Amino acid sequence: MRNLKLEIDIQEYSSIDELDAVDRKLVEAAIEAQKGSYAPYSSFNVGAAVLLEDGTVVKGSNQENAAYPSGLCAERTAMFAASASNPGKAMVSLAIVGGFNGTLSEGPCSPCGSCRQVMAEYQTLGKRPMSVILFGTRQTLKFSKVDDILPLIFDSFNEK
Repeated sequence: MRNLKLEIDIQEYSSIDELDAVDRKLVEAAIEAQKGSYAPYSSFNVGAAVLLEDGTVVKGSNQENAAYPSGLCAERTAMFAASASNPGKAMVSLAIVGGFNGTLSEGPCSPCGSCRQVMAEYQTLGKRPMSVILFGTRQTLKFSKVDDILPLIFDSFNEK
């Protein structure tokens, strides 16, 4: 037997102003996307924005439904829209924001497991790391690749 350790690359920011221009623009797009959230049941509004390899930004917001679980998370809304409207273009970064009743949370908004798995698949399809930015007004975390928020991703066991 041997012990293995995972190392995760996380950058922490205390203000949106600390982000570089590209990341700041992506977070701002996610904040704008949050305004389109439909969350009458949870009151938790989430916005997401995906940056494609050609510089295109695609936004999404969470959409709830009385027939739970028929709704969809903001992250998947954005990624599915990006893939459908820009087939074959790699996703290079994803920014996520959230908060109750249209506000922005102070801490990072973390994606659910289903969204993480979808991120992993699009990262694999893009054949490059996809960074993930979890925004909060007082603390923002940036991960260099999806593997850092979903270690041992399902796809990691299949060599291509």
